[in-house]
Amino acid sequence: MLIYKIFRAGEWDALRAAGETDGAPVDRADGFIHFSTAAQVAETAAKHFAGEDGLVLLAVRAERLGEALKWEPSRGGALFPHLYRRLRLDEVLWSRPLALRNGRHRFPEDME
Repeated sequence: MLIYKIFRAGEWDALRAAGETDGAPVDRADGFIHFSTAAQVAETAAKHFAGEDGLVLLAVRAERLGEALKWEPSRGGALFPHLYRRLRLDEVLWSRPLALRNGRHRFPEDME
């Protein structure tokens, strides 16, 4: 199963430079890296990145993250994937720009 992380361009650049990350400021504040499923990620973008351009969408295979990945209730009681360790660059399956068109983020059509 693929799970998704939205990063600002600078956060993505930092991950590529360092080879690993403890996430965005909100992740560090919460003590885990927030991910979303394909069904959840558009709402995540609308809620936390509304109108923001220059974003990058990362895809990660959930099973590669091992026991550090926990599924925990969040928005409306839905279970969200949370990573309780640093994310390594070699765990990122792909990255794509998250285009903003007419005020809405456009997600790749081939998301699982």
